[in-house]
Amino acid sequence: MKAIWNGVVVAESDDIVTLEGNHYFPEASLKREHTTFSNHRTGCAWKGQAYYLSLFVNGEINPDAVWYYPEPTEGAAEIKGRFAFKAGVDIVD
Repeated sequence: MKAIWNGVVVAESDDIVTLEGNHYFPEASLKREHTTFSNHRTGCAWKGQAYYLSLFVNGEINPDAVWYYPEPTEGAAEIKGRFAFKAGVDIVD
């Protein structure tokens, strides 16, 4: 699968975990040259605290477009070390 934003592949892998309709890509598949810092955080009662990154592609920024759980709860352990993308980032086979 590929995650594409603004015409650029920002992550690509065949090792995808799908949870709650979101496709989580392995950390190594994320093209870090297209990410930038975000201090945004959210909490989920059963997954833990989500951290975010923004995408920066072709001079445009997509704030808080990538999220991950650095320390997920035991029930969500399968997404540790994985990244998902918000709506607007196309996920394609």
